[in-house]
Amino acid sequence: MRGVVASFEPDGWGVVRSPEGAEHPFHSTAIADGSRQIDVGTSVEFTLVPGRSGRWEATALTPVP
Repeated sequence: MRGVVASFEPDGWGVVRSPEGAEHPFHSTAIADGSRQIDVGTSVEFTLVPGRSGRWEATALTPVP
C-alpha cells in the first residue's frame, strides 16, 4: 500500500494516511530502514498487520520518491 505520514510524535507513534483517507497507526520500530525517524509528509509504501485493540497497524514503512 502507499500513503503519506500524517503525524509522527516524539514518543515514536505516528499515523500514515492512505490515498482513500484511511488512517493507520505505526510505531517508529516499523520504519524499514531502522532509522526510527520519519518526517511528516513523507510518501511511503507500507504493509498492514493486525495491531493493538483490533485495529490495523502500518509496518515496513519505506519512503518512496
